[in-house]
Amino acid sequence: MKVGIGLPTSLAGAAGADVVAWARLAEQAGFSTLGTIDRLVHTSWEPLTTLAAAAAVTERIGLATSILISPLRTNTALLAKQAATVDRLSGGRLTLGLAVGSRQDDFEVGQVEKTGRGARTGTQVVELRRHWADAQSGREPAVGPAPVRPDGPELILGGHSPAALRRAARLADGWIGGGTGPVMFAQGAQALREQWAAEGRTGAPRLVALAYFALGEDAGKQTEGYLRSYYRDAGPFVDHILRGAADNPGKLRGLVGRYTEAGCDELLLMPCAGDLAQVTAAAGVLGLQG
Repeated sequence: MKVGIGLPTSLAGAAGADVVAWARLAEQAGFSTLGTIDRLVHTSWEPLTTLAAAAAVTERIGLATSILISPLRTNTALLAKQAATVDRLSGGRLTLGLAVGSRQDDFEVGQVEKTGRGARTGTQVVELRRHWADAQSGREPAVGPAPVRPDGPELILGGHSPAALRRAARLADGWIGGGTGPVMFAQGAQALREQWAAEGRTGAPRLVALAYFALGEDAGKQTEGYLRSYYRDAGPFVDHILRGAADNPGKLRGLVGRYTEAGCDELLLMPCAGDLAQVTAAAGVLGLQG
């Protein structure tokens, strides 16, 4: 299983220089991918803009929106252009992870109807692939630039509902599970594989997951403070997320082991603390090599 790491852009007070340094250090430390999460009504940075900056200072590490709330991007042609631009900047390293979103305030502030967002996301996936194919074939009028990969960036979909899993199996290259823990991830992955087969898809879907972590003297306090803020409207679910977070080396190693056993292809460790020492500490605990 590959192990990536999230950029600290959902943490309050993140500075540009620190984010760029984090990206460089993560590549040097041997992480597989840099991830970003997405909210509108939050201090988190816009994912594709952030990944464009990371692309400029790295050479090998993957870049992933993990995830981007696509129904808030109502101009799909523009989204296709933005994603293809990051893909070109990075030499084809972008994975575009999309999901429907769930927070009512994001949709209210964005002036986007929340109802029907699942169906709209499915339509967007089809339109994104069409725009990328048109750009690569030279068909006019086309929204460029053309992505580096022949079929466009790898595209994975999130969500645990039956409808979300069916959509991922029908339209995407794989599925990304949120930070709900290895048990729920394994259940979702098995359901996704079954849907994949039912759709007559060949090969195997790419299976990605998120997990939260912080290391160091104040890791427990930092983890609880961040997750209770980020999931402040999630009710009792935040306690489930907290129990699954890794705030010491032993829990981090155990968490990575359980995701490996659950059949995860790549685990993205999302930081609950933003100091650069988190990158080197996590890499050291997991024995990564740059």
